Amino acid sequence: MSIIDALKVRYATKKFNSSKIISEELIYQLKEAFNLTATSYGLQPVKMLVIKNKIIQDQLVADSMNQLQVSQASHVLVFCIETKIDKDYIKNYFERVKLIRDTPDSILKGFRDFLIADFNTKTQEDIEQWATKQAYIAMGNLLTVCASLGIDACPMEGFSAEAYDKRFNLAQKNLKSVLVMPIGFRAEDDMFAHFKKVRKSLNEVIIDIK
Repeated sequence: MSIIDALKVRYATKKFNSSKIISEELIYQLKEAFNLTATSYGLQPVKMLVIKNKIIQDQLVADSMNQLQVSQASHVLVFCIETKIDKDYIKNYFERVKLIRDTPDSILKGFRDFLIADFNTKTQEDIEQWATKQAYIAMGNLLTVCASLGIDACPMEGFSAEAYDKRFNLAQKNLKSVLVMPIGFRAEDDMFAHFKKVRKSLNEVIIDIK
């Protein structure tokens, strides 16, 4: 299946077949895809919870506006942002650059000092808004990867971040939950799976500049 064909089949799944479980091999590919997602400056201010526990998933329904997908799904992905992007966080990133690319410190110093100074001027709200944008990029990427792997998904903003944060002790990890995505395989009786996609025509959404 081509990527376009896969995206035509993809939809926000309303009902999952709870008896079908995603293989560990495919889950590993999703973890790798998440880690390879583009982020601003390469700083990766996002982490992802991968939940595969039916008891916890059942409990999460009440914290997810009673959306049953979190209970039915094979796994539930929770996209979280780092809330502490400080001098040490940025320095650690550049240490990874030096380790992996063997880049001399003299080359990295200018950009590193710029980022440290720039983030020092940002408010906590600025940092969290910036990080949240990176979480949306990660979710968008995983939606496409899921489609390409034949995995169904349902992106969600409708949940209580405060309840999720408390349940998983995220504040203690300097994290906040911002998005939720149950994944698995659609139920045969999910009528939404058979609806035609409603999209604008290409000439309404694309502006070619030559």
